[in-house]
Amino acid sequence: MSGTALLLDQLTRSGLRVTAPRRAVAGLIATRSGHFTAADLAADARGRQLAIGRATIFRTLDAFVRLGGVERIDLPTGDHAYVRCEPSHHHHVVCSACGRTDEIEGCDIQAVVHEVAERTGYRVDGHRLELYGICPDCRADALAGMSAGSDGVTA
Repeated sequence: MSGTALLLDQLTRSGLRVTAPRRAVAGLIATRSGHFTAADLAADARGRQLAIGRATIFRTLDAFVRLGGVERIDLPTGDHAYVRCEPSHHHHVVCSACGRTDEIEGCDIQAVVHEVAERTGYRVDGHRLELYGICPDCRADALAGMSAGSDGVTA
């Protein structure tokens, strides 16, 4: 099933209507790799001459976040973005240089969650973990640039 079909299926299973604007936003999301912002989707819509307003994009993103097909992430800059993902429990690692986002399956922090609950008295209902760093491609590009610079050769 395509990314668009998966998102639309989530809408249908939840009882939400599959409207033309929601279908269009799902299509825009499905073409994205890595993280994206609502502004990115609005620009994509304008580029494709789709009559979708920013408010519709935000409302549709909110619906997909609630359904688990899209997740909101916080970027190292303090801004937030979205990533398309499976509606299973997972975390993300985000490249601080290019924005590449990868899912990390599994979660081995139950001991920390239990300790926090014990110490604070909270009943912890959930958590979210985002790791930031430099992806292998950006690290390789940086190393290649350093090598080129040390030989006196510039790109």
